[in-house]
Amino acid sequence: MDLTIRPATPDDAAACADIYGHYVRHTHISFESDPPSGAEMARRIASCSARHAWLVAQETEGGDVVGFAYGAPYSPREAYRWSVETSVYLEAGRRRTGAGRALYEALFERLAERGYRRLVAGLALPNDASLGLHTALGFEVVGTLRAIGWKHGQWHDVMRLQKDLAPHLDGAPPTARPTLP
Repeated sequence: MDLTIRPATPDDAAACADIYGHYVRHTHISFESDPPSGAEMARRIASCSARHAWLVAQETEGGDVVGFAYGAPYSPREAYRWSVETSVYLEAGRRRTGAGRALYEALFERLAERGYRRLVAGLALPNDASLGLHTALGFEVVGTLRAIGWKHGQWHDVMRLQKDLAPHLDGAPPTARPTLP
């Protein structure tokens, strides 16, 4: 499958909302109760793109958006400024096609260029496909929050994973914040 990976624009918000809406409505993978609107998704794209990144995948240049990945602040506290929470979502039926890997690899490259050091992901369990993708890309399991989320009539665990994006530093990080686009 030929994919074009590119930065998201406000024009991609409706497609991203449709993709994500499936997970909100039909799975436990997202703990949101109501799918965000296109306008809300446009706000999220702008927010993530301002400091981190939001990328979309299209089957061919100019084709339909079939997935997206983004980086967002791990925490608003200053000490965490070098860490990024990542997520990837694909159109229903596109898991295990290489699209998630392609999106994530492009996202990681962009985040590394901006000076970020650590990636964190949270997976609502069970989610074997996402766990496989994350571990194949070098994420390590660092813990599991037991029965932390209630969705679709049952409790779900959330596994936390972490990946070093840049080599471990023995000293303090650079004094500057990660660079903006």
